[in-house]
Amino acid sequence: MNLKLIMALVSNDCATQVMDAAREAGATGATVITSVRGEGLKPEKTFLGLDLNAQRDVLLFLVAAPKAREILETIASAGKFDEVPGSGIAFQVAIEDAVGMKTQLPTLLHEIEEEV
Repeated sequence: MNLKLIMALVSNDCATQVMDAAREAGATGATVITSVRGEGLKPEKTFLGLDLNAQRDVLLFLVAAPKAREILETIASAGKFDEVPGSGIAFQVAIEDAVGMKTQLPTLLHEIEEEV
């Protein structure tokens, strides 16, 4: 099966909203890595040596390739990535092979059967 990995780096307060939108668009699940740190174009200011950056989460979605672009655009819309600076980014990477997807395979195949 042709798969894509979608990685979304989002602010902690909108991770659930982005994950719900991805599910509605066809993602069958996600892995969440919490409390990551990053810097954008302009580093955030500190106060007395304390970092003022908001916590971020990394959401990993392994999806069927034909659905990947739709899911990616849905994630961007739900997270307001293009409207609100610093709200997050998402990108997709081609996956050469994967194992451990036996329980999700019927759902993935059903979702893309019209496109295959």
